[in-house]
Amino acid sequence: MARAAARLGMAVQTVSTQVRELERSLGFALLKPAGRGLVLTEAGMAALRQADQIFQLGEQLPEMVRDAASSPTVRLVVGISEGLPKLVVRRLMQPVMLEPNLRLLCHEDEFEDLLGDLALHRLDVVLADRPAAPNRNLRLYSHPLGSSALAWYAPDALLAAARRGFPHSLARVPVLLPTTHAAVRGRLDTWFEREGIEPRIVGEFEDSALLAVFAARGLGVFEWFCFLAIYCKCNCSKSTRL
Repeated sequence: MARAAARLGMAVQTVSTQVRELERSLGFALLKPAGRGLVLTEAGMAALRQADQIFQLGEQLPEMVRDAASSPTVRLVVGISEGLPKLVVRRLMQPVMLEPNLRLLCHEDEFEDLLGDLALHRLDVVLADRPAAPNRNLRLYSHPLGSSALAWYAPDALLAAARRGFPHSLARVPVLLPTTHAAVRGRLDTWFEREGIEPRIVGEFEDSALLAVFAARGLGVFEWFCFLAIYCKCNCSKSTRL
């Protein structure tokens, strides 16, 4: 407490009083003895995390006010579901970038977390590979923006083996797939089960760009898809569609 008071340039009694007042208003102890000092309780750690956010917002306030006063801007905050192809997102957002004085903010996260931020008005829109599930507590609207077929591609070295007896050849050749975080993976697993195929999976990737890098190096047969936004072709070099 003495070191904290010294850093703040305040008397120890003043700091102690303010801490006690804060604890009294919150109804929980924020500090507890530990040896010759004090440590945060669980409630104290939660309060510290919230305080960090408050201070961060305070630090951003002058810049936000200055930007708003200097030039009017159109602010669009977009949530992007993890695993969506980056080139697809870029093509989808490209027309938006023509808006004068636009300030685009893109945040990438898991689908459910993005929906929570959307419900709290931290985001304006979410781009995802699936519609939002019906929820009476959330006023969210899903709009399909487009679709495309699934396609399988293979590097030159695996092309002949992959084409021979396709799709059952996927049980013999190395296969690269998105992880289950992508909606398309569930459809693929259903298709594998229906066709009686147990694919030889050698790699699973959350990031579609990383999957494309591995595929471009010829490390396996891979599935390429476009989510609900816009049609996209695979740009991996030296790969042929099956």
